[in-house]
Order: sequence, then structure tokens, then C-alpha cells
Amino acid sequence: MAHFVIMGCGRVGATLAHTLEDAGHSVAIIDQDDRAFRRLRTGFSGRKVTGVGFDRETLKQAGVSEAYAFAAVSSGDNSNILATRVARETFHVPHVVARIYDPGRAEIYQRLGIPTVAAVRWSADQVLRRILPEQHLAGDFREPSGRLVLAEIDLDPSWIGHSIAEIEKVAGIRIAYLTRFGEGMLPGAGTSYQEGDTVHAMLRVDRSAEVGHILAKEPPKEQ
Repeated sequence: MAHFVIMGCGRVGATLAHTLEDAGHSVAIIDQDDRAFRRLRTGFSGRKVTGVGFDRETLKQAGVSEAYAFAAVSSGDNSNILATRVARETFHVPHVVARIYDPGRAEIYQRLGIPTVAAVRWSADQVLRRILPEQHLAGDFREPSGRLVLAEIDLDPSWIGHSIAEIEKVAGIRIAYLTRFGEGMLPGAGTSYQEGDTVHAMLRVDRSAEVGHILAKEPPKEQ
């Protein structure tokens, strides 16, 4: 169980809130207009916070300091990016994503290391894949036999500075590529995992949970 903060109680924000609550997580949802909370189903037990999503006091009321992830899905690009940066840079939320309508802006923010989802290819599922590790491991691509999957994987911050080769050896995976500052790169023999990197790896489907468990912990101590 983890705590999630959502900014924007539109159709997508409400869908995210319901999905996360159904999965057993705690949820806080922020909107400037308290009438927006009418989109939430009767019996929604999460926190409803009226306020501006990039305001620090509003974020504190939503419990952002304890949040596992923050999703900004309001109707304004600038508000979403600003709120996402505050969540990540001020409150150090480990997983953030911003909904962006302008594809040109989305590319710029990806280069700054801010995960975005463009509205032209929008769905609540795409946000969930960026803030729930188990959704990442559902994979972007499966080879025809269905045994192997190419998936985004999350690593504990303590892996920063460790080599890609070490990560592959410990987890028993093959890292296909990294996304660094919004651009894909093929790891070489001397490539190390850096803060902000997104790791894309090939692994066996039946080892998805095991790989997630291994990389969610600190690297093993050298003997």
C-alpha cells in the first residue's frame, strides 16, 4: 500500500483515483473547484483537497511528503509542469508524471527529465504505467512466444552510480536501452545508472515480480 497524490479531478483524475483506491492504495486528489469532486463516486474514501496544485501548503494538506507518486492531470500544461516540479524538487516525490497537451512542450520537458504524457495519445493507463511499478512490468512489448517482455523497471535510488552490467547480473535481465534527459541511448560497457534515467529491460515474464523485488532493494554488499 502506498500514498498517491493526484492534481486535477477531471475525468482522467477521477479514473486514476478510483483505480488506485481499488488497488488498496491511499489517495488524495486536488482541484481548485470543489464542484469537480462530484466526479468521484459515492463512498470514495480518499482525501479531497480544494486548492492550487502547485501551492506548497495545498500539497502538504494532500500528504505529498509521504507520497510514492504524484500525477498532474489538470487541463493546464503550465500548472501541471509547475506542480510536478514542486512535487519532485521540493518534496522529493520519487515518481511523477505530467499531462501535457502541447507535444512540443512535452518533448522539452522530457529532455529535462520530467515524465510526460501527451494528450493526443492520452489514457489513464499510461499514467498508471509511470507511477505503479507493477504496471511498468506489464511491459511495452512481448515477443511472439509471450515468454519475454520489454518493460520499464524501477530501481531503488541506491543503484545510482552502479554499472548497467552489474544491474543486469544481479537481476538476471538484459537492459535494452535507457531514456536519459528524454532521449534514448544504448548502454555501453562503461555506462552507469544515473539519477533520472528510465531503464528499459528484456526479462522473462514469469520473473517480473522477482526482478521488481530485487531492484526495489539496495544492491547486495560485496563479499
